[in-house]
Amino acid sequence: MSIAEHYDVVVIGSGAAGLSVALGVDGAARVAVVTRGVVGLDGSSCWAQGGIAAAVGPGDTTAQHAADTITVGARLNSKAAARWLAESAPDVIRWLISLGVQFDTVRGRLALGLEAGHSFPRILHAGGDATGVELMRALREACVLQPNIECLEFAEALEILKQGERAAGVLVRNRKGEVLRLYAPRVVIATGGIGQLYRYTTNPVEADGTGLALAHQAGAELADLEFVQFHPTALAPQDAGQAGQLPLVTEALRGAGSTLLSNGGGRFMAMAHPQGELAPRDIVARAVWEEMAQGREVYLDARSLGDGVRTRFPNFFQACVGRGTDPRAAPIRIVPAAHYHMGGVRVDLHSMTSVPGLYAVGEAACTGVHGANRLASNSLLEAIAFGRSLGERLAHGARAQVNVAAIAAPRASGARAASANDAMVAARLRQLMWAECGITRTPGGLQSAHQQIQVLERRCLPGAPVLRQLLVARLLVEAAIHRKQGIGAHHLVADAQVGSGGGRAVA
Repeated sequence: MSIAEHYDVVVIGSGAAGLSVALGVDGAARVAVVTRGVVGLDGSSCWAQGGIAAAVGPGDTTAQHAADTITVGARLNSKAAARWLAESAPDVIRWLISLGVQFDTVRGRLALGLEAGHSFPRILHAGGDATGVELMRALREACVLQPNIECLEFAEALEILKQGERAAGVLVRNRKGEVLRLYAPRVVIATGGIGQLYRYTTNPVEADGTGLALAHQAGAELADLEFVQFHPTALAPQDAGQAGQLPLVTEALRGAGSTLLSNGGGRFMAMAHPQGELAPRDIVARAVWEEMAQGREVYLDARSLGDGVRTRFPNFFQACVGRGTDPRAAPIRIVPAAHYHMGGVRVDLHSMTSVPGLYAVGEAACTGVHGANRLASNSLLEAIAFGRSLGERLAHGARAQVNVAAIAAPRASGARAASANDAMVAARLRQLMWAECGITRTPGGLQSAHQQIQVLERRCLPGAPVLRQLLVARLLVEAAIHRKQGIGAHHLVADAQVGSGGGRAVA
């Protein structure tokens, strides 16, 4: 028997997007935030070292911010969404400051950094490379003060409940193993990205595509799944067999003057792109990948920054020290890693999915803002801008009611806990996606990945949690197969172009 509760809005996920939705809903509506860990501390937002982009500096304009977004997105963006996001950015910054976010300043003015793809310095940071930590602190503390927001921690969303064609709530398993029915006429997916589908990622364990699987199984359309952005620089694993989340090496280090070196011939980015180390991320990631595919190791050299590495980038410095290295004295070995998913649940400018009553925000959503490749530091901005706007709209909408008797019986009530077999399947999937659907892809490799994923699906028992990861991975590979032309973060080359080493970069 399941336990039932009624809400006006249920938000799945407690990152920047999810908490912005909850805070946007006024106090007259009852809101539930369902999260797999501790509110505001699980998911990718609190790990964000990069900043948040906004055209608030001298000479900069929201029109130029939108233009940069579209250029980096290979012009596959929704131009309306890109313009709306850029125009919303200054107000988002004001709102965050009103919540107590302490952005870095220089002589009393907001400090603005420059990152790849931006034509003006417009990146705001907090704590140097701890922007996500500071944003989530402020959002979390603001949520605690709202009596209408109830947080369900260590709770797993199992299924979107439906009343006919409409979303009507969420089936949830809490930390005690109890199954809860959270009825609500409005359900918001804010579950983050898919980095955990890959061998190396900057994403935490929660970013495994769960939200996309929930939406797809509820009948929502997905879009642009093939566009996966790989961050060029993550700290290389100390153990060659290590997989999963790696510490991110913020792009701001390259913006400050750090360079990339190969142990086979020094700097190499000048030959890859006129902007060198400040080229768009997909180009830098491919250049690093190609060096590794040739059997070379790649390093980030921050020695020119001197002690500024420690004072300006404390998270990076501490991560290096924890590994027994000092970036002031020696280059640091890096690898590219799955970082951000431009695709997701297809939504319109109002964050509505194709299923009435179901919404999506943040990295789990495909708003069309990013196109084929995300402009640096637009992700936190998108999460907060769309999240806050959605919350305000849901607050002003008519109070709808859920007809419990008309809700279809859930399918996921028999879902079980992960097993040893699930862990082995997940490990195999991560390696497969890294090799065949990663930074560089071939038609043959994608077909092979598709076949192998189907084999892995058949090896799993019904209700296995890893089936959701396999589903999202299969849909992603199918989207990559369907897009015949390489563009943006979907870098497709002919099978004949793959080198003798298989073109597979190894750590």
